[in-house]
Amino acid sequence: MEIHQLQYFVAVAEEASFTRAAARVHVAQPGVSAQVRRLEAELGQRLLDRSGRSVTLTEVGAAVLPFARAALDALDGARLAVDQLAGLVRGQVTVGMVSGCALPSLAELLSDFHGRYPGVAIALTEDGSDRLVEQLRDRTLDLALIGTAGPAAEGLETAVVLDDALVAAVAPEDPLAAGRSVTVAELRGQPLVSLPRGTGVRAALDAACADAGFTPRIVLEASALPMVAQLAQRGLGVAILPASAAPVGALRALPIGEPQLRSRLELAWNPLAARSPAASALIEHTRASAAATRRVDVPKGTF
Repeated sequence: MEIHQLQYFVAVAEEASFTRAAARVHVAQPGVSAQVRRLEAELGQRLLDRSGRSVTLTEVGAAVLPFARAALDALDGARLAVDQLAGLVRGQVTVGMVSGCALPSLAELLSDFHGRYPGVAIALTEDGSDRLVEQLRDRTLDLALIGTAGPAAEGLETAVVLDDALVAAVAPEDPLAAGRSVTVAELRGQPLVSLPRGTGVRAALDAACADAGFTPRIVLEASALPMVAQLAQRGLGVAILPASAAPVGALRALPIGEPQLRSRLELAWNPLAARSPAASALIEHTRASAAATRRVDVPKGTF
């Protein structure tokens, strides 16, 4: 049994045609037909039914097909591993990003990685932090930028890229603007504008309010921090924002104390995932970047 025989068999099964399979593998049709017949002879069973207008799998062929695909996938994995050792990583990595966060460091991280490994394609997706964590755990994602306020997510490794205090941002005419700061207790009953659940900012707010014995009165939610700020500027509520994202001048940013609220942005990955060489290269690149820069200074308004 030879690898190209399995390749031709899979191609014919998926294309339901020797002609289309031959075009796909760039081999003359008689050659594809001959190699598949040799595979059938070696196994002692017919894998394909050629009697109809299209080629279909026999019962034995349907049973063999998953193993043939697995063998070809294993071969591709072996080639990638060799390429990695030779410094020729290629493939694809899938990266998640918490919705509404345009953190420059993530773009810089991926740009640097692409410069080092131009053969790796990067797929970027957005979602809530809680769902990103689930996707890391089920190995749908290779890496994710998540927002959090509590302990690191169980089962994941993380690198903190931003640890920021939260502020209550109010319009100048809001009664709270007369003070220098605001306590968590003073937020009771206030109309609040916040990010949705699944973000680090919202997790910090909900947890602090629960500890103080009340549920925050969220009147408006927005998935992007600039929109949260704009809604507060219109006098629609008190915006809960990271200090680094509070607009200068348009709103009065009041530190939140007793207790101080903080949220974090972390790059996270699953250390138990069976990773491709491309994903492994990205994780190691992330580790090195995090070690070199323990904190990322984020210009105001970049979220």
